[in-house]
Amino acid sequence: MKRVLLVVFLLFIVNGCVSTTGKSSVGEYINDTILITKVKTTLINQQGLEGLDIHVNSYNGVVQLSGFVDTDVEKLLAEQIVRNVDGVKEVVNNLIVKSS
Repeated sequence: MKRVLLVVFLLFIVNGCVSTTGKSSVGEYINDTILITKVKTTLINQQGLEGLDIHVNSYNGVVQLSGFVDTDVEKLLAEQIVRNVDGVKEVVNNLIVKSS
């Protein structure tokens, strides 16, 4: 019985935290977290992008990329790769190309 109460209590806490981030359900939060992990893993495993500092956020399948890259080619490559990740509905590419 104590375990059941603990689980219910934790769900309320998680749901309360999730609602403050603008997510409407725990499921949406979990789906976006999984999608972020998939996108980051894909970018890290991509030759030529593995060392870049690209930040990834997601809301309802819309993935936002931010950070700095060295060239326009890297910016476009990152966007193209992310568009092909299962679950991505749209990509907002806010990557900034460093100027020399």
